[in-house]
Amino acid sequence: MIATRLSVVLGDLTRLDVDAIVNAANTSLLGGGGVDGAIHRAAGPGLLEECRRLHGCRTGQAKITQGHRLPARFVIHTVGPVWQGGSRDEAALLASCYRESLQLALANGLKSVAFPAISCGVYGYPHAAAVRIAVATVREFLRQAPGLETVVFCCHDKEMEALYLKALEVAETS
Repeated sequence: MIATRLSVVLGDLTRLDVDAIVNAANTSLLGGGGVDGAIHRAAGPGLLEECRRLHGCRTGQAKITQGHRLPARFVIHTVGPVWQGGSRDEAALLASCYRESLQLALANGLKSVAFPAISCGVYGYPHAAAVRIAVATVREFLRQAPGLETVVFCCHDKEMEALYLKALEVAETS
């Protein structure tokens, strides 16, 4: 049994009051569109300066920075895979994004983390498949490392919210 609370919220990731939010970043970590751009805008110029010192991030990996002007104390940056039809290890790389992010959270003593739907924007990952990977990976990680108290899946629209709620429901019954 997982003592951790898993939840789904519909809203703005940059406004969540958690220890860390996860940024669906690009490999440069220097900002971009979608979630990445929104986080950089909300955090202010200090985030960009700190990210410059990290020298990028490879797909499937994660790095951590301060939250700067965000309610979250930290930002965990992870680079999801670009969908290329499913034959280029996309599923393994996406799962790695979640595991690496959670491992960084634990290593830094964090208790609450909020994720966006990694790779589901311009990277084109099929939503239902990405959500199944996210939920399964997070649940498996938490079974083995129960230090986190809260993991939130933050959705920007009702379609994603419904997919996450369904995936959590299915996971609870299996």
